[in-house]
Amino acid sequence: MANVKFKVKKGDTVKIIAGDDKGKTGKILSVLAKKSQVIVEGCKLAKKAIKPSEKTPNGGHINKEMPIDVSNVAKVEE
Repeated sequence: MANVKFKVKKGDTVKIIAGDDKGKTGKILSVLAKKSQVIVEGCKLAKKAIKPSEKTPNGGHINKEMPIDVSNVAKVEE
């Protein structure tokens, strides 16, 4: 896989065009070029368990954004 080009980059506003979050818009937090995926703020949330640590002494659960395939997002023109 030589240099892959995407039409979106970190910080762009995109609209989800397929999947459970279809119709939502959000900002791209990161681009995973090798997997052809992006992480969009507030979309495709998964509940993750956290072990107790210094930051979170009681542990618990957090909502974390999961990657979405780049073909399922469309750039929104401002």
